[in-house]
Amino acid sequence: MKRTANHNISRSPSAFTLVEVLIVVVIMAVLAATIIPQFTNSTEDAEASTVLFNLNTMRSIIELYKSQHNGLAPSADLSELTTSTDRSGNKGTGSSYPYGPYLQKIPENPLTDSNVVAQPSSVPPTSTVDGAGWLYDPATGQIWINHADYLNE
Repeated sequence: MKRTANHNISRSPSAFTLVEVLIVVVIMAVLAATIIPQFTNSTEDAEASTVLFNLNTMRSIIELYKSQHNGLAPSADLSELTTSTDRSGNKGTGSSYPYGPYLQKIPENPLTDSNVVAQPSSVPPTSTVDGAGWLYDPATGQIWINHADYLNE
């Protein structure tokens, strides 16, 4: 009978220890805690940039409209900006209406998710209007963002 030698064979562990798993979980939690607020801030920053860009665009288009229509500002709903008009601001189609359209549609205010245009209760506005994206005064042609944090822009 052959005698077999008893060798001490060391086995490598086939699973992670509880301490190793906990360390990985803690590292992932720290990374998540640092990254998630940055995504939230970037969304808010993007909305703020978009609404300010849209405001400047709207102001420029209203000034262009006024210069092409003898100083006349668009009506309270700004519908003249999305269609063709004549020099007097009448809407229509054909060669008698050479001005516009300046916009395909009124841009949405990403802070209120609305493109509705409302008249402010005072000029300059001191309060917002529920459901509106923009505040516009047809007497002066001035437009503002309908959001409490941006009324002074």
